[in-house]
Amino acid sequence: MRLSHSRAVLLMVLVAMMWSIAGVVTRHLEAARSFEVTFWRSCFTAAALLVALLWIRGPVQLLGNLRRGGWPLWVSGLCWTVMFTNFMLAITLTTVATVLVTLAMAPLVTALFARLFLHHRLPRRTWTAIAVAGVGIAWMFGRQALAGGGSLVGTLVALFVPIAGATNWTLLQYLGQRHKRDPSVEVPDMLAPVWIGAMLSSLLTLPMAWPFSASPHDLGLLALLGVVQLTIPCLLVVQVAKVLPAPEVSLIGLLEVIFGVLLAWVGAGEAPGPTALTGGALVIGALLVNEALALRERRALPDVTPA
Repeated sequence: MRLSHSRAVLLMVLVAMMWSIAGVVTRHLEAARSFEVTFWRSCFTAAALLVALLWIRGPVQLLGNLRRGGWPLWVSGLCWTVMFTNFMLAITLTTVATVLVTLAMAPLVTALFARLFLHHRLPRRTWTAIAVAGVGIAWMFGRQALAGGGSLVGTLVALFVPIAGATNWTLLQYLGQRHKRDPSVEVPDMLAPVWIGAMLSSLLTLPMAWPFSASPHDLGLLALLGVVQLTIPCLLVVQVAKVLPAPEVSLIGLLEVIFGVLLAWVGAGEAPGPTALTGGALVIGALLVNEALALRERRALPDVTPA
């Protein structure tokens, strides 16, 4: 797939829209709850990704990628396992808005991990954004702790998603740096760990999901999530990342929060509370400003491409 910049932007907007349907679809389930929701979505994702990988890579190349991936492939797969599992569990424990705002921390957590483990220098604007976003998350935790109930538990469960995501991207950055110095160092196939994560998530949640209570209506919605909300966006974002710089991908990806909250509000009557709105304004505002400044700085750099 060859993409122009404008088409890549439009495709990334479509990806954010597909990501955002998880909350509203989950709210229309009839009988499936908690671990069963997670199991079925991960199961359908694993099946759809396997079909896609066999078509794109072929069985020989896919098996070769799995054999040669080594420990980084499985560490990345474990990170995807946490992301798949905790996201859906959190959606069943607290509001869609709270989960999406917590997930929006991922780019800033990744930047912090890159500083701690890869010794990347962070500009002052990023440190400021991390601090402001941290205040937003702390505000949500504090209000939920005072209110009690499952909302705080849901936010804590959701918090592991950006942490796992940051771990995954930091690992890939580390391997990419080593590969530049030593081409013999293997960098895992970006899609193979996603499939491993979906498989492990479905296997880990199966004992707690049994006995099943999902109706055919529920299975249809969960299959929709597995294919449309996860598999297709995963395939598309790999192509988008070849055209758009990381700050721009992160910036457009924030639309998932806006789309997700609006869909849950309009499609399921789940209005975002004042706590989520206040915390979300701090987190999203900090990330928007940071990513927009990063994009402007990148565009302001002189073009050193040889004539």
